[in-house]
Amino acid sequence: MGIGFRELLIILAIALLIFGAKKLRNIGSDLGAAVKGFKKSMNEGEDEEGKKLSQDGRPDADFSSGKGDRDSADSSKNA
Repeated sequence: MGIGFRELLIILAIALLIFGAKKLRNIGSDLGAAVKGFKKSMNEGEDEEGKKLSQDGRPDADFSSGKGDRDSADSSKNA
C-alpha cells in the first residue's frame, strides 16, 4: 500500500534512462529550489500575519462576564 524501496529504485532507474544523468540533476536542483522558495514564502506569510495581529491595538473580547450583562440589557430594552 505505498511505494516501497524496490519500486522507488525502479522508477529512478527508468527516469535515469529516459532523461539522462545531466538532465536528471538539473531537474532535481530545480525541484529543490522550487520547494525552498515555497517554504520561504509560507514562512513570510506567517510572519506577516503575526505582525498584523500584534499591531492591532484593540483589546480582546471578554466573554467571561456571563449572563448578567445580557439580562440588564434586556431590561433596558423593555423600559
